Amino acid sequence: MFTAPALLYLAAVVAGTAAILTLSGRHLWCPIGDLVPWSWNTESGHNSQHLLDPYSFTHVEHGIVFFAALSLLARRTSLRARLLAAVTIAGAWEVVENSSFIIERYRAQTIDAGYYGDSILNSLADMGWCALGFIVTSRVPWWASVGIMIAFEIGLAITIRDGLLLNVVMLIYPFDSVLAWQSGR
Repeated sequence: MFTAPALLYLAAVVAGTAAILTLSGRHLWCPIGDLVPWSWNTESGHNSQHLLDPYSFTHVEHGIVFFAALSLLARRTSLRARLLAAVTIAGAWEVVENSSFIIERYRAQTIDAGYYGDSILNSLADMGWCALGFIVTSRVPWWASVGIMIAFEIGLAITIRDGLLLNVVMLIYPFDSVLAWQSGR
């Protein structure tokens, strides 16, 4: 599926994202030092520091959404080009998500009061989770992708009182009632 130029482009996007995050002061890995590849505790210093965490599922959802959007906006473009565009968008989001402005917004407006940004390897893994969501969506019926998103949203709402939809809503226009529910009040 990938040609040498496409692989070089993908490597440049990944390396560029890692370089920007490094220059932004992000840690390579969990500063607490835990070497396991996953962390399920969103209320600890391990949140968004490992390769897999509950928010990884939201990045799979990003891939599903990017597939749908790019299929509508660039339907004549090859699947490979749309996948590369999705990974590029994911990389750009990782840079924006780890900016001081967004980190402070998460802290002030969402359940993530203790959030201090992603590790570099978590951000790169998030780009990979997005690519996985895109690829899966390209191979299954549309209703299966919708089902995946619904299952992830329900599962995350039950387990961590968050999810992609809640995260976006609370980041853009926070509701006190939602924040109270997320906080268990």
